[in-house]
Amino acid sequence: MFRHKGKGRTYSHNLKLASILSCVAGLVNITGVLSVSTLTTNVTGHFAYFSEELLIKNYKMALFYLLYILFFLLGAFVSGVITEWATKHKLHTSYIIPLSIEIIIIIIIAFSPDILPKNSSISLIISSALLFAMGLQNALVTRVSQSVVRTTHLTGLFTDLGIELSQLFFHQQKGKKIQLNKSIFLKLMIIICFFLGGIIGGFTYQQFQLKTLLLPATFLLFAVWYDRLLFRYYHLKRKLR
Repeated sequence: MFRHKGKGRTYSHNLKLASILSCVAGLVNITGVLSVSTLTTNVTGHFAYFSEELLIKNYKMALFYLLYILFFLLGAFVSGVITEWATKHKLHTSYIIPLSIEIIIIIIIAFSPDILPKNSSISLIISSALLFAMGLQNALVTRVSQSVVRTTHLTGLFTDLGIELSQLFFHQQKGKKIQLNKSIFLKLMIIICFFLGGIIGGFTYQQFQLKTLLLPATFLLFAVWYDRLLFRYYHLKRKLR
């Protein structure tokens, strides 16, 4: 899912990556909404809220929304720097560092009510940390899949899906139609898994509150373990040949 790039990357790699990490994003997003009333997987809405708070001269809240935007950007930036550095040094496990940071952040936030003092800034810390983690994830997935997969927001996906569905009526060539069907199915899987993560997270939050975030952390750990297991399997298979 993470190691293969360029010509070595297949549709199956992108489908697995999209399914797991979009579910992670759905879980994180609903947990952020239910715990601190903040969208934590994208910044589109925060721009609107930022403008609104400026208009009514609530500069403190405007600053908060600006921080949310910047933390998502910072997460993407850090992920990009790590990936570029790893590529320059020809490391094949460049994805490990951003994913490890994301997992650590999510686990810390899951236990934040027990760790952090209860005050007015805890909501800002939780929101900013989760937005940073999702910026990390989105940049990593975008880079690994060569912009084919994005897992943290759905606006662009629905737009692309609508365009591709319309193209089905006009492309009759078998090869082109197969390619379109595969692309449509990939986008549908991202959307379904994001919604599924949100639904599971909503029900789980009623019982476990912020500890719901241990679920996406587990999914990320599974993704890393599964990717490593497959790598060892194919490496051993090549050796035996």
